[in-house]
Amino acid sequence: MSKNVHKIYLLLLTIIVLLALVVIVYKGFTYYETGIEDRFFHPKHADLKPSGYTGHGLGIFGSLAMIIGISLYMVRKRNRAFSRLGVLKHWLEFHIFLCTLGPIMVLFHTAFKFGGIVAISFWSMVAVFLSGIVGRFIYIQIPRTIEGRELSLSEVRDMKTDIGLLIKDSIQLDKESYDIIVDSVKKKIELYHKFLLVRFIRKYRDDLKTIRKVKAVLKKNKVAKVMKNKVLRLVKNDISLNRRIERLVTMQNLFKYWHVAHLPFAIVMLVIMIIHVAVTLVFGYRWIF
Repeated sequence: MSKNVHKIYLLLLTIIVLLALVVIVYKGFTYYETGIEDRFFHPKHADLKPSGYTGHGLGIFGSLAMIIGISLYMVRKRNRAFSRLGVLKHWLEFHIFLCTLGPIMVLFHTAFKFGGIVAISFWSMVAVFLSGIVGRFIYIQIPRTIEGRELSLSEVRDMKTDIGLLIKDSIQLDKESYDIIVDSVKKKIELYHKFLLVRFIRKYRDDLKTIRKVKAVLKKNKVAKVMKNKVLRLVKNDISLNRRIERLVTMQNLFKYWHVAHLPFAIVMLVIMIIHVAVTLVFGYRWIF
């Protein structure tokens, strides 16, 4: 899948989710904003109630979307027989699409009325959805190949350029200026705040200071514009790689802990969902079948 096709693919998935949400809200806005006690008298109650034609259908398609989304991604990720069937990150994106569309449909299937054992499934679904957003953030922080394979620490280090050799062969600099530029791309072990967000902000601020210092050195030595831009681009790239190296192990550990929270909620949600479906069938609730 080319870059442009991939963008169209993501745009199409996003449009489908937004369009589904807009259509459902447009169709039932007056019903959903009506108090639960008064909905029985609403003209759309028979259609939009959880056991109604539309309400029941939303529950069925929403549940199927989540089951398919979870199953396909798990099979593609864990079964070696399917390892060459498409790029893993594209499967993850399709998983996210179905597991976003599904909860939206299930939410409107409930008509915002939660109770009994189904409430446990619903709030487990909410927990899975929210933890999925967190997991996606952690996932994109881990350096990967274009196919979605996680890069090792040595592979990330190998992406760094020997900027010292480049400027030694291309630019005439005094020793102090040379050392400033070379030191700017070295991975420094510094003491930052214990909180990840504060540490990230402070590191980002220091990196900006480093880039400004390199710019000042290049300007002082009257380096040609083309070469100056090339050196700055390499410095920024190596600083970015340093950030990746620093957060690689942290994010890998966070991802392991994330699975501990995400997977149990998903299992609880699916088990209670199956029980809910079985109970509705036993009590004779049917859709169009």
